[in-house]
Amino acid sequence: MTQWAVHGRRQVYGSPWVELWLDDVDIPGTGRVDHHVLRMPKECANTVVTDPDGRFLLLYRHRFITGRWGWELPAGWVEPGEEPVAAAAREVEEETGWRPGRLAPLTEFDAMAGISTMHFHSFHAAGASWTGEPADRAEASRVEWLAEDEVVRLLAAGEVAEGASLTALSYFLGPHRLAARAGGGR
Repeated sequence: MTQWAVHGRRQVYGSPWVELWLDDVDIPGTGRVDHHVLRMPKECANTVVTDPDGRFLLLYRHRFITGRWGWELPAGWVEPGEEPVAAAAREVEEETGWRPGRLAPLTEFDAMAGISTMHFHSFHAAGASWTGEPADRAEASRVEWLAEDEVVRLLAAGEVAEGASLTALSYFLGPHRLAARAGGGR
């Protein structure tokens, strides 16, 4: 078993959103190198929201960084002192205008473990109630409830390209469902 040894680190850039560090690491079989690390001061949360008809609540938006349009789950930062489940509920309502029902943990994952500390908490909400127009109109050009077969088609066609949404939806439709059917899932 090989483990990289960290001999030191220095910050290159920092903001409330992201920090860039240069870590002095010893890679077994390679030697010492400077490795760039993106440290995220906050964790993230997203939510798979379904309704009694089996539809999924998704946002359609443009991401200027990648230059792509695509479907995503409601998501955002977990603020200091805030529980991830509270952040997930807040983000759903702010971005969609729907207040989610009870949120249950779905999965957690490290989005880019080879270079970043970005950590996601994913939840599932079975149901939501309409509260009005989204508070943050800049989040999406459309908010829609989509049938499961349409969500699967979008996933297969690469129209859900944002990594955290792709991960949570795929997990929900795959391992989560299989575990629930077997009686052992969350």
